[in-house]
Formats: sequence, structure tokens, C-alpha cells
Amino acid sequence: MKIKFCGATVGVTGSCHLLTTERHRVLMDCGQFQGTKEMEALNWEPFPFDPEALETVILSHAHIDHCGRLPLLVKRGFRGDIYCTDATADLLQVMLMDSAYIHEKDAEWQSKKNARTGKPPVEPLYTVKDAENALKLLKPILYDQLVELNDEMKIVFNDAGHILGSAITEIWVTEGNNTSKIVFSGDLGVKNRPILRDPKKIKKADYLIMESTYGGRFHPDNATSIDRLIHIVLDTVRRGGSVIIPAFAVGRTQELIYQFNMFYEHHPEYKEELDNIIVYIDSPMATTATEVFRRNAQVFDEETKEFILSGDNPLDFKNLIFTRTTEESQSLNTDSKPKIIISASGMCEAGRIRHHLKHNLWNPKNSIVFVGYQAEGTLGRALIDGAKEVKLFGETILVQAEIHNLEGFSGHADQTGLLDWLSGFQMVPRQIFLVHGEEQSKIDLAKAAQEQLGLSTTPIFANSEFELETGEMISSDEVIKEVIDEEGLNDLKNKIVDIKAGVDNILNQTDSALHKDLSPEKLTKINNILQELEKVTLNLGSTVTKE
Repeated sequence: MKIKFCGATVGVTGSCHLLTTERHRVLMDCGQFQGTKEMEALNWEPFPFDPEALETVILSHAHIDHCGRLPLLVKRGFRGDIYCTDATADLLQVMLMDSAYIHEKDAEWQSKKNARTGKPPVEPLYTVKDAENALKLLKPILYDQLVELNDEMKIVFNDAGHILGSAITEIWVTEGNNTSKIVFSGDLGVKNRPILRDPKKIKKADYLIMESTYGGRFHPDNATSIDRLIHIVLDTVRRGGSVIIPAFAVGRTQELIYQFNMFYEHHPEYKEELDNIIVYIDSPMATTATEVFRRNAQVFDEETKEFILSGDNPLDFKNLIFTRTTEESQSLNTDSKPKIIISASGMCEAGRIRHHLKHNLWNPKNSIVFVGYQAEGTLGRALIDGAKEVKLFGETILVQAEIHNLEGFSGHADQTGLLDWLSGFQMVPRQIFLVHGEEQSKIDLAKAAQEQLGLSTTPIFANSEFELETGEMISSDEVIKEVIDEEGLNDLKNKIVDIKAGVDNILNQTDSALHKDLSPEKLTKINNILQELEKVTLNLGSTVTKE
């Protein structure tokens, strides 16, 4: 068995790792390279493997640096299955189509520019049709389901707490009389954050492939960043300025909506000041992604579920407006009233945020607030590093607005969080590969893992391949016991209780619902379905308790 690292080896983008046995070839992630021109040029290089020979792709989550080359993979011959969580599949409908549209428009713009200088037209990296073809290959599965990829490999997805649907993947590989377990962390989230659950700790692995994005950094407390954000908003509004927040359309935008919701609703002392301050979500993709979040409340943390069951929508409030059209977006920059604009992309490399920066960076009354990772070579990184002027749409723009970097909002675990997750392994992996981090981040995390946990790691600094020794033979029953151990059985029982509580809550609200827009006939159908669900839940709960 071999592991070949084909991306996210010299930075945090282009995640792509190939796992091969004598008979099977499986890819973990197929992300797009982002950042400098040199980094983005890597997207056009041939894959270091034959796409047609791949059987399966295992996708950790829907961020473009992990999924963005899937349409290209299909364009170059891949026809296998793409396994991901159900929530990730929903988000991919948004992410891949948007990415393909951008590639087509960029190629169209470059071709027009080339025509004026006598150069040939250019082709997009991939098209909307390629993205549609990739989406047809999706095989959505739920967290904690044991799925057989082929006669040698089984997988389970665990919640990574990074974005909606993000997964830590456990892979069992059997060759002859030997079975090895590989764990791929994907991107790990931050504990005790709103909306999403904490990353699940894994107890056993023979080999671990682990991200190291913030391997050398320490986030301030999230509460500290929330307080800072609110003070920035109040200070900016009081001087007549607007707050511009570049935010990733999936993850950070929804957390910001949640936090502003909490602030607007639970701080009446600022009501007079904030009543007329509108929060605009100016990103069609973020708007659609927020709708996907609302449809996937089953993977939210308990606090968010309680808000929903109590009748509160944590992803909506009276001062929140979603803009979709170009005209609506443009009008934000001609309106001089103080406001909050949350817009993509998070690293300021594309999208509407670049227009908002052009119209707002020069004004010292305004504030630009970064709430996510800024890769080397991006406009966002240049701004937080202190650039005095930047180029936008061919114009030189002075940077006179206040620039803030609130790392407490990051969706990536910092060094403390990464080490905490790593400490959960009760069986020390034979080898720990560090990927998805800049060089110093990997070095810092490797040093900290050795000093604090006594663990030796292998930082990956270039595309490379490793031969993996196989472990001892374990039975299918033993694999299942790993997936559903005693802790897992307790989780299952708690889920059953939660389902019953949710059913009871809905049934108890049928009287009030009759006075809304649901007809009695529809309510009767819903009631019958829920009664059946309650019956199955109670029977299953009884069975689990007896066993």
C-alpha cells in the first residue's frame, strides 16, 4: 500500500492525496491551488496519476481548495464515485457551479484581451458542463455510516467541525491477511464554536494524514474576537463609516450571521444606534449556501438545535438583507449610509468583495475586517501585512481604511486545538504526515507534537510517495466495534432521545400550525409520518437499551 501526496504539500491549497493498493486506487480530495500566479498555474499541470484509473474520490468537505479540481478530474477522464457527506453534496451544487462560472468568465475576459493584442483565445480550466458531470458522480452518505468502497476498503465519515458537512475520514484497508487503518483529518474546526459540533476525536490509526494550517499560531478566544468585532462596528458607524468583511461564502458567513443575530437581539442597550444599521450579505453563493445550512440542521450543535426548536432562526434577523443581483450590489457602494457588508471571496481574490474594496479602502472612516485565513500571495494577505496601496481593476487604490484581522473567527483549529485533537489517539499512529500548511506551520506543529505529546511526525514539503506497512488482520466485527464502541452506543441512544423530543415538540405545535398556512390535510399527513417515526424510534430505543 502506498500514499502519494499530490497537493497541499507546499501550502494550504490544492489538497490531493492518492492511496493505492495492488488492486485499487482511491483519491482523497481534489482541490484547487489558490494564491500566487505560480501556485494557480499548478492547476493546469497534468495530474501525477491517471484520472481514468481512479476508482473513487473521498472528499473531506466543500471548500474549493479541497474540491475545486473535481470537474477537471472528470474532464480528464475520471468516471468513478465521489463519496462525501450529504451536507457536503448539497454545498457542492453551489461551490462547483460557481467555480466553473468564474473559470468561464475569466477565460472569456482573457480571450477578449488577447484578441486586442493578436494572441490566441484561452480555454477555461473547466466549464459549467464539466461541473455538472462531476455532480452526477456524487455518492452522499451520513456521518458514522460504515460504507464499503470495494472489496478491500471501508470508510466512515466523522464530524470535523470545520464547515457544514466537513469530515474526518477513517479508512480500513485490507490486503491479503493484513488490515491497516488510515485517518485523514481533512480540515479540523475549533471547539466550542456556534452552529457546528466539535471535531470528533479518533482513538486508533495506523497512519494519520493531518492538516497543519495554524500549526504555529494561537487564536484569541472567540468571545474576544466577537467583542472586538462589535466594538469595531460601533466605532466605525459612529464616525460615519461602513464595515466591509471579506468572508468565505461557506462557514464564516453563516457564523457571522449567527453572531450578529445574537448581538442585535440580546443587546438592547445598543438598539437605538443599531436599529438602522443593515447587515448585507452580498454574495449570491453565500446566500444560497446559507439556505443549504438551514436545510441541514441535523448536523448542528445542540445549542443551535435548541434555538430552532424554540422557534428562533439563528441564521436570520430583522436587520439582515441578502443581495443577489448585480444592481443591488452596486447600489451598496453609492449609498453613503453606514452599513455592514459581508461579501466573498474571503481572500479577496475574486467576486464582489473586490468592488467593495475599490470603493471603500481609500476612505479612513471605513473598516475592513478579516475573519479567515489569508494565503500567501493573496490580496487579503497583502492588506493584513500592511500594504499602503493595492491594484484593483487596473486602478491604484490607497489603503486608508482601518484594517483588522480577527483570527478568533478562523474555522481552523490553532496549534492548541490541533494538539488537543491529536492527543485523542489512544493508539499512537505508526506515522503522522503533516500536510495543508505553510512550511513554518508544519515545522512548528511537528516540534510541538514532539515536545508536548512525545509524538514523531513527518512534515510533507513536496509532492512525494511513501510505502505503508500493513497491520495485523482484524475482522469486520472489530471494525464495527471501532465505529460503534460504548461511547458510540451512548451517542446513538442520545440521538434517539433527541429525535423523540423533536417529534414531541412538533406534534405539540400542530394546533398553532393550523392557524398558519398549512392545511389540515397536510398537517394530518405530517402527523401520521411523525407518529410512525416515533413508533420506530421507540422500538429502536428499546432494542438498544436491552442490548
